[in-house]
Amino acid sequence: MPNTNASFAPYTRSDAIKSQLDILDSMDTQEPNQQELESFDTQTQEVLAKLYGGSHQYLELYKYATLGEAEALVNLPESAQEPQSRDREKKSLQQRRQALLGMLLEMQALEAQETKVLAGEDREDPPSV
Repeated sequence: MPNTNASFAPYTRSDAIKSQLDILDSMDTQEPNQQELESFDTQTQEVLAKLYGGSHQYLELYKYATLGEAEALVNLPESAQEPQSRDREKKSLQQRRQALLGMLLEMQALEAQETKVLAGEDREDPPSV
């Protein structure tokens, strides 16, 4: 039987992005004030800088999403591209969400790949002759 600690749940890098998405979702149900939004953006940029480094393209992408201009950098799905007549703030919230979701999906794929590589066999095969 493996020696595991059932009370320990590892906090993955994707969990950091998920928690930001959860906060953003809660902000979307109510009309966020500018101070809350700025605080969220600062916190999110710190999380992204910690995960990817201060000069990574995702940090720049998120900054553009805060302005509602992210579709100029990436091809967001049609659902994320709301008509121009919509409120710019709502558009920027949607683009924040789309940017973070894209980062989350990529991070989860990388974590799955890492897990697969790290969970390799515990034995060595005999040398080939």
